[in-house]
Order: sequence, then structure tokens, then C-alpha cells
Amino acid sequence: MHSLTLQTDNRAEVLAALASERWIVACLCAAWCGTCSSYRDTFEELAARHPDKYFVWIDIEDHADVVGDLDVENFPTLLIQRHDIVAFFGTMLPDAALAHRLVLAQSAQSDAELAQLAGSSEQRREWQTSCNLRALMAAAHK
Repeated sequence: MHSLTLQTDNRAEVLAALASERWIVACLCAAWCGTCSSYRDTFEELAARHPDKYFVWIDIEDHADVVGDLDVENFPTLLIQRHDIVAFFGTMLPDAALAHRLVLAQSAQSDAELAQLAGSSEQRREWQTSCNLRALMAAAHK
């Protein structure tokens, strides 16, 4: 398996992975969502194409204590992060090619470029405080 599904019994493992130097690509979905179910294979395919990144599947209802305050407007929602900088947070069309291009574009940014982009709009500044998966996981793990 190329991605990991967040479970109650693997939170410490996921938290440790999030503390690493790797890019984080998280898919926020719900078990009842048909689009999410069909997107799961696409997400696995995306993870296989990017083995240098850490992919995690998070059911927003099963793990509301982690992501409950995130404004997930539709499914699937991707969260892409490096270190403590959230590079992307938003709904993604369930299209493998589009997701691949998004991951490539975000991961091509240098740390300096990411930092500049993080502060470039009110929305992106908000992502840094409300969507930081590392911080959300650490707070839920306490």
C-alpha cells in the first residue's frame, strides 16, 4: 500500500511521519461519500507515482477530533503540506492527472517560495493556522 489510512491505533505512526522532511498529501473524505470511495484508487495511484511523499487518507467523521474544525466544503478535499507550511487546501476534482499536476506544482516550490506563497493572501494565511495537519494531529494526540 502506498498511502496510509489514519486509524485510532496508528496515530503515533502518522504523527511521526508528519514530523519528517517529506511532503504530506492528505485526502479528507467520508466513508458514506460515493465520490470518495471511487477516488480511493486514484489516490493510491497518485501515492505510487510519488513515493517520496507521505500520503494519508483521513475520514473526517471518524477523526473529527483531528480535522473537525476544517472547512471541508466538498469531497474529495486535498491538503498538501511541507514542514509547517500548508501549500494547498481545497476540493479536488476526482481526476488522477489533475491531482498529479497539483502535487508536482506544489512540490516544485522551494521552501522560500512556499513561505512567500503562504502569506500571499488572506486565505493562505488562514490555512497556516487552521489547516496545519501536523499541529492538528499533535493537538489530538495529547
